[in-house]
Amino acid sequence: MDVSLTLIDLAGFVALLLWGVHMVQTSVQRAFGANLRQMIGRAVSNRYKAFASGLIVTALLQSSTATGLMVAGFVAEGLMALVPALAVMLGANVGTTLIVQLLSFDVAAIAPVLILLGVVMFRRSSGSRSHDLGRAFIGLGLILIALHAILGLITPYEDTPSLRLLLGLVSTEPVLAVLFSAVITWAAHSSVTIVLLAMSFASKGVVTPDAAFALVLGANLGTALNPVFESGSGQDPAARRLPIGNLINRVIGVAVVLAALPWIGPLIVSIEPNEARAVADFHTAFNIVVALAFFPVLDRFAGLLTRLLPSAPAASDPSRPLYLDHASLGIPVVALGAAAREALRLADILEELLRAGRDAIENGDTKRIVDAKRLDDQIDRINAAIRTYLSALDVEQLTDDDHRRLSEILTFATNIEHAGDIVSRNLLTDAHKRVKRALTFSKEGQAELVAMVDRLIVNLRNAASLLMTGDARAARALTTEKEAFREMEANESEAHFQRMRAGRIETIETDTLHLDILRDIRRINAHLVAAAAEPVLQREGALLPSRLRPADSAG
Repeated sequence: MDVSLTLIDLAGFVALLLWGVHMVQTSVQRAFGANLRQMIGRAVSNRYKAFASGLIVTALLQSSTATGLMVAGFVAEGLMALVPALAVMLGANVGTTLIVQLLSFDVAAIAPVLILLGVVMFRRSSGSRSHDLGRAFIGLGLILIALHAILGLITPYEDTPSLRLLLGLVSTEPVLAVLFSAVITWAAHSSVTIVLLAMSFASKGVVTPDAAFALVLGANLGTALNPVFESGSGQDPAARRLPIGNLINRVIGVAVVLAALPWIGPLIVSIEPNEARAVADFHTAFNIVVALAFFPVLDRFAGLLTRLLPSAPAASDPSRPLYLDHASLGIPVVALGAAAREALRLADILEELLRAGRDAIENGDTKRIVDAKRLDDQIDRINAAIRTYLSALDVEQLTDDDHRRLSEILTFATNIEHAGDIVSRNLLTDAHKRVKRALTFSKEGQAELVAMVDRLIVNLRNAASLLMTGDARAARALTTEKEAFREMEANESEAHFQRMRAGRIETIETDTLHLDILRDIRRINAHLVAAAAEPVLQREGALLPSRLRPADSAG
């Protein structure tokens, strides 16, 4: 029997197992991602609801890492306190054990049925939730096939001296088994896969039950490493409290249970003689015990984490993105939420720019004008960061709704940047020109321009709100402002000419400057409408393809 070929076969089936787990996770994310995020978001009132939501969401996703990224996003946005977030993670760690419980039974015979059902759903329902669920069923079928094949490959080699030597070392050195399993789990990004492998080895007698339990402890430790490493050392320490807190309770739990393993192992085997089921029960029991141990002390634990990881001082570079967490790119619904939150910062900076323009029109503070122009550079850099961040998303994981949301965010950010360019390069420049040349507007003209900028700021706030709500009624209301500003420009232009004819305008240069500012204000408003209202109305089918009257009805 060729050992090399068998090792290649084994590696291939392990890869198939990993791919099956990946298919299940990503398919459920695509089918229910937004709903699962909302479920967690609603569980902020107490730790019991948070624990239950973490358990349910992770049981569906089969990825505590994915759940952790969602929760970390809520904590970073200030929508969830650290205590319920930690409770969600305790529930998530229990939830990820449930599929192992299911697969610990002999269900390999239903693999063809799952794949057949999955293929039918996948091909018949393109672009729908059934399509994604069909992909999940295919993934489950692949998991069962891979597990069955791995068991078949292992059986002839159970008594191979080299394998017995290696696995004997693991069996006699539980600490080594934990570390080995933790590293493999970290590299594979899947504790479920490693636990299933440990279950397979135990069921064939390749490793002792105690060694399999040690491998399970390592898998639980390794899965907590990924969020810590992915959060990055450059992040605000406060954003790392949740993943580090989850890692700490894993380390403490693993250390205590590993020390007690000589007594715990025989007890579990005596209760459940089936080796595969014993491993699955140990995995579930470990996470339940850790949850029960930490649940009563979550307040103190959160306080300790807050003291150890205090919030960083305000960033000195205002153009640095605050919400674009690259660890969230694997979860599109979380990444899109982060990008939308970052896009709202563009609206805040543009409002500051507009206020500077308003002040410049009223009192002509040149220092204020010069300082405000730097804000446009902030808008440009943040917009570039948003575009780069969204371009890193895996297109295959995006649903139709995700693609639409991505387009809305990019449209909003691009139009806000264009509006900022107009304020910086035109409106503020014209205001600065007026001060340098000692030009003065009439009281009526100045009041009219100030009132239009104030109305522009209100429209900017409505556009920012619309990006988050997508409300069609609000979109229609904002769109009417486009025509209103066009009429205001025409009326103010006519009134301005009337004042000229009455001899109330001191110079033609002032007149030209006034009209230029009116035109800039209207263009800025047009970008606000295009940023938030038009994408919503286009989605609702409420926009005409052209404003032109058909040629046969003209004249």
